[in-house]
Amino acid sequence: MITGYVLGESLRPGAVFAPHGLRIRKVERTDVSASAAAGQPGVWTLVEWEADDDGAADAVAEALAAALEPTLGWYADFTVGDERVVVFAGKVFRYRRGDEAGRAEAVAYGRSVGTPEHQLDWAE
Repeated sequence: MITGYVLGESLRPGAVFAPHGLRIRKVERTDVSASAAAGQPGVWTLVEWEADDDGAADAVAEALAAALEPTLGWYADFTVGDERVVVFAGKVFRYRRGDEAGRAEAVAYGRSVGTPEHQLDWAE
């Protein structure tokens, strides 16, 4: 099973994120005004999703990479089996959970594209 989330505000205008087989688990609006970085909205829409087919991970990652806004370092992440997948606009990182080098590579990329340090906190 694949489980993950995407922030509605992280999608670029006109983008569609609709990979085959995805189901919405929950949609939640959260006030993040105390921790939002400059240029980010103070309220975020968290869309949690899941898919049964682990083989769909590549398609989901590609769809996210194509849909995410390239400014402000937005990213989405999800798990598939024992892997963590972290997706930025146009870039996908996959590593086994607990792989410090794999995580460090994704974090370094996030920094390079403007992800605020305190937001590079995805769960393992």
